Amino acid sequence: MTLFLWGGCAMACAVIALFFWRFFRDTRDRLFAMFSLAFWSLALHWSALATLTPGEETRHYFYLLRLVAFLLILVAVIDKNRNQSPS
Repeated sequence: MTLFLWGGCAMACAVIALFFWRFFRDTRDRLFAMFSLAFWSLALHWSALATLTPGEETRHYFYLLRLVAFLLILVAVIDKNRNQSPS
């Protein structure tokens, strides 16, 4: 059951990444590109957990992909807010 849920999470993250990529193509806003990359990283994380089934002692290395994803989201939000001109 866990593998099925991890696969579902991977598929959902990939679909979300495709939506953000489409928004990036339409607007050329870096926020959407970084969000797309972040969700691709999350999709890779869930896929790796489901297919490679790491042991308990090596599972934390896979969470580095999640860290990359969350850092990309953080950088995207900071970048978006920094580039805003005051009204």
